[in-house]
Amino acid sequence: MENIRIYIDYIAKIMEAIGVLTIFFGSVFAMGKFLVQLKSKNPITYKELRQAVGKAILLGLEILIAADIMATVVTEPSLKSVSILGLIVIIRTFLSLSLQVELEGKFPWQKFKVNNNEHDK
Repeated sequence: MENIRIYIDYIAKIMEAIGVLTIFFGSVFAMGKFLVQLKSKNPITYKELRQAVGKAILLGLEILIAADIMATVVTEPSLKSVSILGLIVIIRTFLSLSLQVELEGKFPWQKFKVNNNEHDK
C-alpha cells in the first residue's frame, strides 16, 4: 500500500508540472501567434489574445485542481488536509469561473451572452 502512495504522489507532482506547463506554453503560444500575425492583413486582436491566454490559464487551473485532489488522496486524511484542499479547490474554481465569465461574457449555465454595453452588441 505504501508503494501505491508513492506512485500516486509522483503522479500528482507530474500533473502539477503539466498544469503549470499548460499555462506557460499556452500563453507563450498565444503571444507568439499574436506577434507573428501583428503585421499581417488580419492580425489577432487584443481581445483574441486575452481569450487565448485565458483559455490556457483555465485549462491549467483544471489540471492543477486534479493534481491537488490526487495529492490529498495520498496523505493521511485529517481535518487540516481536507480543509486545505477544500480552500484550494474553492479558490481555483472561483478563478476558473471568473475567467470564464470574463472570456465568454456569461456564466457557464447561461445560454446566451448578456450585453450591457451598446458597443458589444
